[in-house]
Amino acid sequence: MPLVLLAVTLILCLLLRSILAPLMLLATVVLSFAASLGVSALVFTHLFDFGGVAADLFIYIFVFLVALGVDYNIFLMERVREESRRVPTAEAVRRGLAATGGVITAAGLVLAGTFAALAQIPDVTVAQVGIAVGTGVLIDTFLVRALQVPALATLLGDRTWWPARRAKNLHPPIEYNQ
Repeated sequence: MPLVLLAVTLILCLLLRSILAPLMLLATVVLSFAASLGVSALVFTHLFDFGGVAADLFIYIFVFLVALGVDYNIFLMERVREESRRVPTAEAVRRGLAATGGVITAAGLVLAGTFAALAQIPDVTVAQVGIAVGTGVLIDTFLVRALQVPALATLLGDRTWWPARRAKNLHPPIEYNQ
């Protein structure tokens, strides 16, 4: 797990040309993984009577959710980074989310449904992976990518892109399309 996180962090640092943004995004992915495990454990225990998540499945669920979460992060934050060259980060977040939100939501629903379909297979291990990853994708799509990441980037403002050096008055006035 640490090697996966290190590799993902390095890729995000190179792509976003920042240190703080990748760390923030990595934290959201790890929290999303933890939330999906918690929800899945409740579902397995109380709805399906599986007795919790099988211990050997953690790494599979982790790898799937990190890969999918980082994919969504890259899609959203690269757009925000592009927009932040022209407007302040808070406005860039709004524009980036507006531009990518529909695609991320549609992709998340398709992926969650695909993984949830694995719950129909009589093998408990496969069903657990499918349910846990499907749950994690929904959490990631509707909570993390739609709310948590935009809120954090907005709160951090231009510091999101640290250590990039930004000149004062870098942004021209915001133009609103009517």
